[in-house]
Amino acid sequence: MMRLGVIADDFTGATDIASFLVENGLSTVQLNGVPPADYQVEAEAVVISLKSRSCPAPQAVADALNALEWLKRRSCRQFYFKYCSTFDSTAQGNIGPVTDALLAALGETQTVISPALPVNGRTVYQGYLFVMDQLLSESGMRHHPVTPMTDSNLLRVMEQQAQGRSGLIPAAIMDQGAEAVKRQLNALRRDGVRYAVLDTLHEQHLLTQGEAVRDMKLVTGGSGLAIGLARQLSQGRPPRTAQAAGAPRGGPAVVLSGSCSVMTNKQVARYRQQAPGQAIDVERCMAGDEALAEYARALRQWVESQSQGTLAPMIYATSEPETLRQIQQKWGAEASSQAVEQLFAAVARHLQDAGFQRFIIAGGETSSIVVQTLGIRAFHIGPTISPGVPWVRSIDHPLSLALKSGNFGDENFFARAQQEFV
Repeated sequence: MMRLGVIADDFTGATDIASFLVENGLSTVQLNGVPPADYQVEAEAVVISLKSRSCPAPQAVADALNALEWLKRRSCRQFYFKYCSTFDSTAQGNIGPVTDALLAALGETQTVISPALPVNGRTVYQGYLFVMDQLLSESGMRHHPVTPMTDSNLLRVMEQQAQGRSGLIPAAIMDQGAEAVKRQLNALRRDGVRYAVLDTLHEQHLLTQGEAVRDMKLVTGGSGLAIGLARQLSQGRPPRTAQAAGAPRGGPAVVLSGSCSVMTNKQVARYRQQAPGQAIDVERCMAGDEALAEYARALRQWVESQSQGTLAPMIYATSEPETLRQIQQKWGAEASSQAVEQLFAAVARHLQDAGFQRFIIAGGETSSIVVQTLGIRAFHIGPTISPGVPWVRSIDHPLSLALKSGNFGDENFFARAQQEFV
């Protein structure tokens, strides 16, 4: 029986929440986009990954409703709209418009807003979102090139994007337990509040939230809320059985890093001291299709020549903010990004043909295009490498992948993924 259907607004965000569901006892399959109507899948939780975080709001709404309809046809009991723990969006959306559309389609009048993930330093207090000890608006997210977050108050951000009123369930109520949270939700509903922002300071608050919203038709949040909700739905079942189907295979491996986040920069710098690394030359990517194809073949040859060591070779486009700014000024942000992603896709295809079976990938866009290129429609979720980052195994191909959002994982993530789990 499908107990929970998750609609995720980006690829690694989908893997992020899937890992928490499995870690807390729910067997989970991730689907890469909305599958055909007759596609069969058996799992207690199904996560559909979309690419709707920063596309035009009408497209994000249409994609989310398409995913919802697929889940409803399978008698899914509860629905979860998953977005980033830093609430990545703009005054135009897409979190608010998608939430409104899902509420309307389900005939519901209220949902919760819970982006917090305390284990990764994302907390909410008095409705303000913090990243570690900084307000969201004072963190590195204020400089995000697509969704700069300049307001930390989730109630204001939500009301700018959506069609209803926001209200707060503060930490003092959360501390009183699930029944107190339910009473406050009901009070807010009577007062016409559609979006209840949940203060979250630690994991116990997530467990309280899971109990309080287990009967709510639609919930929204980051991956943290999934911890409490999965424990309610799995009734404390141990995660080992749920993780087994996604355990990584052996075989040749490669690291592909496209993210330019602060943490990925640290991870790449650390891994360059441990294994062979090759930086991408953006100028060669921008020299036309034929030049890009030739460059991809050359990188494949380099990877194969460096694959005899204990740790896998790495190809990376990761760069510091000033270098990234110079690249974007010279070539254009969108054009340079697309060219680099096309290069990653071509290299991955070559390596798959050469028998590589493990791909460790940093960056949501990079992960998405590589998975599409490898022809992976769905995968089982395996053991967690770092909070929100599991190994996954393709249902359709003999491939295992570790798909990491930019700022997730510790500095030694790339090496640990290989040394501790295979």
